Amino acid sequence: MSLKENMEALKEELSSEEKFFESAIRTERFVKRYQKPLMAAVAASLLAVGGAIGYQSYTTAKIESSNAALNLLLANPADTKAEQTLKNDNPKLYDLWKLSRGIAQNDVTILEGLKNSQAFGVADIASYESAAIKGDTKALENYTKQQGALYKDLALLETAVGEINKGNTKAANEKIALIGENSPLYQVAQSLSHYGVK
Repeated sequence: MSLKENMEALKEELSSEEKFFESAIRTERFVKRYQKPLMAAVAASLLAVGGAIGYQSYTTAKIESSNAALNLLLANPADTKAEQTLKNDNPKLYDLWKLSRGIAQNDVTILEGLKNSQAFGVADIASYESAAIKGDTKALENYTKQQGALYKDLALLETAVGEINKGNTKAANEKIALIGENSPLYQVAQSLSHYGVK
C-alpha cells in the first residue's frame, strides 16, 4: 500500500472516530440535561408495569375465589361462608346464582330481590319469573311492554292463555298477533290461535 492510501485510510478512520465521539458527547449532554425527566419516565413505566401485573394477579385471585365459592354453593346451597365470599368477590355471579335458586325453588321473595340486579339479564328474567310464578297477569302485561324484554313472546303467550281461560278471545287474539314471525314461539302462537281461540 502506498503512503497516500495509508493517509486516506487513516483520515477516514479518524473521521469516523470523531463522529462517534461527537455523538457520544451529544448523548451525554442530552442525558445530563434531561436526567430527572428520563428517570421519572423510567420509574413511571416500571410502576405502570408493576401495577398492571398486580391488578392482573388480584383479578385472577378474585375469579378463582368466586369460582371455588360457586362450586361449594352448588354442592351445598346452605354454605353461608361460600355465599358471602361469592357475594363479595363477584356480585354479578352471585345474582345469577340467586336467580337460579329462586327459579328452582319458585321463591318469589328471592326473585323480587333481584329486580334491581346489575348483572346482564338477571333483573329481566327475575321480573318475568316472579310474575309467572305468582300468576300476576298485570305484571306479565307490564313485562311485555318493557323495551328489550327477553321473554316478551313467552309472556304474551301466557297472557293470551289467561285471556282464553277468562273467555276473552278477542284479547287473546290481540296478544297472539303481537308475536312476530321470526319468534321461536310463532308456531306455538299460531297453533294456540287456531285451536285454542274460537
